[in-house]
Amino acid sequence: MTNLRRVMSTFATGVTVLTVGGENPHGMTANAFCSVSLDPPLVLCCVARTARLHKAVSVEGSFAVSVLSAEQETTARHFADRSRPHGWAQFAAVGWVPGSRTGAPLITGALAWLECEVTEEVVAGDHSVFVGRVLEAASGGDEAALLFHRGAFHGLPEGEAAGVPDGRVRTV
Repeated sequence: MTNLRRVMSTFATGVTVLTVGGENPHGMTANAFCSVSLDPPLVLCCVARTARLHKAVSVEGSFAVSVLSAEQETTARHFADRSRPHGWAQFAAVGWVPGSRTGAPLITGALAWLECEVTEEVVAGDHSVFVGRVLEAASGGDEAALLFHRGAFHGLPEGEAAGVPDGRVRTV
C-alpha cells in the first residue's frame, strides 16, 4: 500500500537502535518505538517477524534501546544495512557497553538508553509489538536528536524544541 507508506513518512520520528545480547546478539535501527506507561514503566517496539532481531528478542526475552543523537546517522545506517556482519561482529563498528541488567549492547554517545524485559508480544500484521518493562533507564548528553522524516535522516536543531528558540516548550 504505497499511499500508506507515503502518508506515514510525513510523521517525523526519533531514531533508535534496538539490541539484544546473549546467545543471539543482534542490533537493528528502528523508529517504531514509544513510551506506553510511566506506572508501571513500559515501552514498546515493533519488529517485522522476518527480521533477525525478532527471533533474538523472542528467545532472550529482553532488549535494549539506544536513542540516537543527530551525530549518529552513520550508526543508524550501519544497523539498517542488511549486509553487516551477524552476531557480536556487527558491534565492532561502533562503541558500546553491555547493559547492566540485560547484557544487551548500549551504543555509546546516544542521548538515552533503556533496558527492558519483554512482558508481552502481540502479533500485528507482519510485525510483532514487543511491550517491555523498563528495568533501567539513563540519559546522556543534551545533543540534538536524530530524526527520520520523508525517508531521510535529519538532525533536530539544538535549542529548537517545539519551535521555541531557547528550547523551552510552550503549552497551548
